[in-house]
Amino acid sequence: MASPQQMRRGDLGRKYSVMATPGREGQQIQAGIYAGRAIGVFTSGGDSQGMNSAVRAVVRMGSYLGCKTYYIKEGYQGMVDGGDYIVEATWASSSGIMQLGGTVIGSARCKDFREIEGRLKAAQNLIERKILSLVVIGGDGSLTGANIFRQEWPTLLQKLFEAGRITNEQFQECGHLNIVGMVGSIDNDFCGTDMTIGTDTALHRIMESVDTISTTASSHQRAFVLEVMGRHCGYLALVGALATEADWVFIPEWPPEDGWEDTLCNKLSAERATGQRLNVILVAEGSIDRHGKPITANQIKDLLTDRLKYDTRVTVLGHVQRGGSPTAFDRILGARMGAESVLALMDATPDTPACVISLDGNEAVRVPLMQCVERTKNVQNAMNEGNFEEAVRLRGKSFQNNLATYRLLSKLQPPKKTADESSKGKRFAIMNIGAPACGMNAVVRSFVRLSLAQGYTVLGIHDSFDGLLYGRNAEAKSEGPKNYVEIFQEVKPMSWTEVQGWSGRGGSLLGTRKVLASKYGIDKIAEKMKEYDISGLVIVGGFEAYHSALQLTEARKDHDAFCIPILVIPCTISNNVPGSDFSLGADTALNEITDICDRIKQSATGTKRRVFVVETMGGYCGYLATMSGLAGGADAAYVFEDKFSITDLRDDVFHLKNKILNAGVQRGLVLRNELANAHYTTDFIEQLFSEEGKGVFTCRKNVLGHMQQGGVPSVFDRNYGTKLAAKAVPWMAQQVKEYTQENGKVFTNTPTTASLLGMRKRHMEFSPLQELAKGTDFEHRLPEDQWWLKLRPLLRILAKHTETGYVSETIPEGVVDLEELDEY
Repeated sequence: MASPQQMRRGDLGRKYSVMATPGREGQQIQAGIYAGRAIGVFTSGGDSQGMNSAVRAVVRMGSYLGCKTYYIKEGYQGMVDGGDYIVEATWASSSGIMQLGGTVIGSARCKDFREIEGRLKAAQNLIERKILSLVVIGGDGSLTGANIFRQEWPTLLQKLFEAGRITNEQFQECGHLNIVGMVGSIDNDFCGTDMTIGTDTALHRIMESVDTISTTASSHQRAFVLEVMGRHCGYLALVGALATEADWVFIPEWPPEDGWEDTLCNKLSAERATGQRLNVILVAEGSIDRHGKPITANQIKDLLTDRLKYDTRVTVLGHVQRGGSPTAFDRILGARMGAESVLALMDATPDTPACVISLDGNEAVRVPLMQCVERTKNVQNAMNEGNFEEAVRLRGKSFQNNLATYRLLSKLQPPKKTADESSKGKRFAIMNIGAPACGMNAVVRSFVRLSLAQGYTVLGIHDSFDGLLYGRNAEAKSEGPKNYVEIFQEVKPMSWTEVQGWSGRGGSLLGTRKVLASKYGIDKIAEKMKEYDISGLVIVGGFEAYHSALQLTEARKDHDAFCIPILVIPCTISNNVPGSDFSLGADTALNEITDICDRIKQSATGTKRRVFVVETMGGYCGYLATMSGLAGGADAAYVFEDKFSITDLRDDVFHLKNKILNAGVQRGLVLRNELANAHYTTDFIEQLFSEEGKGVFTCRKNVLGHMQQGGVPSVFDRNYGTKLAAKAVPWMAQQVKEYTQENGKVFTNTPTTASLLGMRKRHMEFSPLQELAKGTDFEHRLPEDQWWLKLRPLLRILAKHTETGYVSETIPEGVVDLEELDEY
């Protein structure tokens, strides 16, 4: 398989032109190879944000492969009624729907499909259009119904033939039906995938609501009880609680212990005693106690009002959680799953079992549908039997990790005066280096509280190395007293209450600088580190943070002050730090870019035929441009990693002109990463498109700039930062304990004690900095291997380009066993 760096636009076809094996991971799928096949796509059950992106991807990947694709409107009801409810989809008809919530092809309950005559009508309608491949987007009930329909197909076919409703030719040609599912559900209640379509957006609606309510609650010292959706699954409430620093959460999978009323009241009273002015409690609508008795929002309100005399209000979010424009994550998820579902159908044989396209870390995989459905049902069975440990296990690793992190943080209490021997006198330091990015504050908050709870002192180093060496006022270096660092308190112990509410705040409250350690002098830094007697150092930031930590690590041979555990937590919108698939801050930036691009395109609603050229941040890394291009439906995205020439630019202009003239498109979007090419600048591309598009479209330029670094952190970045800190503290404590000498000082120079904590696929891993350096392009500040480059052909295919083959994401030989996936 080619490395991502080899997957250039021109290389793909030359490398794989003679080995196009459909559906195999890393193999190229050529345009038009499935001409003549027909696909039907429908949405069923409750709507969820991101469904339209999935529908769009099915239509456009089907078009790319040469298939005829049909919308089946109003779900199963449309399949039964036929006629105008089953219409051929065109590339243009799927335009402009990605940013819309809900489902544009409709969803409806269908009693008729439950009866044999209804299923016969549905089968006949499909046969008349030769639709033998179905993409089902819905919940487990919708997917189960589709699988039963698939299993019944031979019987239905026989009855239709015997009744003379289909011809012998149709009977012979339509012998089997294949289905592939995508789970659209805001509850994330389907076992077998990390995330379902719509969950991320629903979490954003919850987060926005809690953030808004928190301001009024704080003003009046109120408690708010918010009921969120989740009749059978507490994922929304659980992750929402982590992201919003909620004081308590009730979920059906993990009911509170008996006597929870006393525990809750004691906890809230203790928090008010520390000066906290508000309390937020999240309740999943299906919450129960250990005996199966419902726990309601009003019940909790009455408890707080009667026992604590708190001014308490209840807010039921309801269908607000289903509304609004999809987040960037849900758009990209729908696009990737939609594309892979079409390929799964093209791979299918009469003996292929129904499968679901699922997300495993950053990869799309196929898992057996009925195995997932069975496991999902087993969760409810376990809860009905009171076996809540088994219910949590069956939910999967992601749910378990979220619950473990919540339980850890919820039990924390402000430290007492005493500390155990292993932590006594030990000081951890934390600092930010690099450009500000959302998620920095979430890491600091959790790291401080977890460390304090274990008896450690946490020194907050303000303003990066400036604060460590010189203090807040730079002029103090020449005019201030010798002990100016203490006067300006740039390195000071952080308190429990100081970090309250930090998770939801953007930027860097510790302050940050975009500089390298070597600029200040390694000797000076070592002197200050020794002066403050730091036993462990955490650096949160971007490539500068990683590079600075590496410089300190390499200086261990000369300075004992650096012979301590050093940990880097990647946090940059550029997502260009080695050792992690995702950096904190990138998700928030993608949402900002996607939202801005939506508004930019909307601004031209009354102006026909306009193309926007938008410049994104990222340095040399094209992650933001590529992923926001996928999320925003861009026609092209130019990045440094994927070399392009004037010929490519010219071809893209002609391609846009053709779409506008012949496909009914009115607006175009072209993204360019800020350092994509030194000569083909944003101005140059805008002028080129303006000149070559004369008479067909006009062109406008937008440089997004620092808007991409602003805003409040997304749910992902809040939750991710919290979990990274929860991993960092035990690692740091273990290193300190292991390498503390008899004199009480910490000393270690082993490579593994200077590491970066990042996410690889679905796992958080510690990677030694010196090992990561071997795969780093320091000139361009990039990892040599970047997983997201494999998605660039999909971006162009969805924009109707056909010159580049699609490289399949799904694993070799089709379907992954669910148990193996969860163990992995």
